[in-house]
Amino acid sequence: MPEGDTVWRTARRLHEALAGRQLTRSDLRVPKLATTDLSGRTVLEVVPRGKHLLTRVEGGLTLHSHLRMDGAWKIYAPAERWRGGPGHQIRAVLATADRTAVGYRLPVLELLRTTDEGDAVGHLGPDLLGPDWDADEALRRLLADPARPLGEALLDQRNLAGIGNVFKCELCFLLRASPWLPIGRLPAPERATTLAKKLLEANKDRLARVTTPSARPDRRQWVYGRGGRPCFRCGTAIRTGEQGPATQERVTYWCPVCQPEDADTPSFPEPTG
Repeated sequence: MPEGDTVWRTARRLHEALAGRQLTRSDLRVPKLATTDLSGRTVLEVVPRGKHLLTRVEGGLTLHSHLRMDGAWKIYAPAERWRGGPGHQIRAVLATADRTAVGYRLPVLELLRTTDEGDAVGHLGPDLLGPDWDADEALRRLLADPARPLGEALLDQRNLAGIGNVFKCELCFLLRASPWLPIGRLPAPERATTLAKKLLEANKDRLARVTTPSARPDRRQWVYGRGGRPCFRCGTAIRTGEQGPATQERVTYWCPVCQPEDADTPSFPEPTG
């Protein structure tokens, strides 16, 4: 599941493969870009912005893509077999003389003027892995709606960019707070931004995401993906429940003992696991 750390690594791989090189092939397989050809243009850079990827090419153009749940960019050598998925899942092909970048299952693919990138990413809060990271501004945005549940506030990219559902669940556990706790009632709320920054920085160079002290495959996350299994700290079964607006609900994992329910929060959901 792509989150800020995954997108950061993807941007780095794309930049290393394409930046400073002229495109010998451009194939953008979405209807609105079907006749667009970037061949002959030099790729200037590929940069991440939260969960967004911005591929800037000469001529003042930016190819904007977003991975969402299962999108991916793969890099191949000229004679290498493409193995990222069946051909009908390919949405973009960008090739140079010695590398080919193939975008699979990209739900967002659009070509913008570089000067108009703000139309696509201007709404985002400070980027946890970006040069614009501002912990004070991120905290201000998080606390702007003190009644909002902690988990929803952390997942909202307008507050701080880069947290997905995995990091949301893990952060709530590390904060010892229910995902449904109103964020305005979180003790020492500045710890939320500090821990978020620490977790993403620690994982940006890792292929396997780790949020616990152990790198064992079965102990890499405290709660995420562990519904019904014992909490590593107290042994209580991890619970699951849906959180978020109806069209954006995410399965949330939490320990009811290490993250006790807030008695003043009547909307706390019934567990589903």
